[in-house]
Amino acid sequence: MSGTALSGPHRAERGRGGRTKAIRLGPRSVAALALVSAIGVVAFGWPLFAPGDSGITTHAADAPWLFAALLPLLLAVVVATIADTGLDAKAVAMLGVLAAAGAALRPLGAGTAGIEPMFFLMVLSGRVLGPGFGFVLGAVSMFASALLTGGVGPWMPFQMLAMGWVAMGAGLLPGAARPPGRAESLLLAGYGAVASVAYGTVMNLQGWTLMQGMASGISYVPGDPLGENLTRFAAYCLATSLGWDLPRAVVTMVLTLTLGGPVLRALRRATRRAAFEAPATFEDRPTPDTSS
Repeated sequence: MSGTALSGPHRAERGRGGRTKAIRLGPRSVAALALVSAIGVVAFGWPLFAPGDSGITTHAADAPWLFAALLPLLLAVVVATIADTGLDAKAVAMLGVLAAAGAALRPLGAGTAGIEPMFFLMVLSGRVLGPGFGFVLGAVSMFASALLTGGVGPWMPFQMLAMGWVAMGAGLLPGAARPPGRAESLLLAGYGAVASVAYGTVMNLQGWTLMQGMASGISYVPGDPLGENLTRFAAYCLATSLGWDLPRAVVTMVLTLTLGGPVLRALRRATRRAAFEAPATFEDRPTPDTSS
């Protein structure tokens, strides 16, 4: 007797609403994601909440560099943990293709009023392939894009984390159990617009502290009350990045509404054919009769 392994799209493990799970998040992966996200919130938001007499406020000019050194290590741990617990060869291949596509899309609008079609692909990929895959894809795509465009610097780990959040958030959106349609496109378009502006806002927090004393109306003042620093931060966003954030949001929304349906169908078809986590089964083949 001999056996033949069989696997196929019909054997792929399905998630909520029939969605194929490219990465199955186990307890270790969820814990790693939660940890790096919590530290990321501190890395981005400390200027608004650190008391005036704290050590981090005293060294406000050094804090962004310290977090820039810490975040790559944490991101590497998260990616390694997710890969160890649920990233098979087919998921790695799809991750490579989508990350390369995302990295190639980003330079198309680099420096042109914030037009970044990369966000459109990250949102749709996170929606189809789930939050775990989305986080890894966002981080890896931003890393590859930085290498491609020469944008490597202390801001890169913050960009990787923020983009990971964008794609992960798309995977956490409700309604995956409902049939895909116009409502899903509207949901993703709205999320993409909000996420595009939110990405620019949190990235502003990363660079805002470096402008201490440069312009009293918009720069960070260590130890000042939360309300006053929030007012300065809002002014900083209006003066420096809103002209990029809003066009990014509009482009992401328009691309999702016009191309979202075909791209979602293509991604779902690809994941079904990939048969992630499909169990191998064996069928017996009759032994040829050679006696005659």
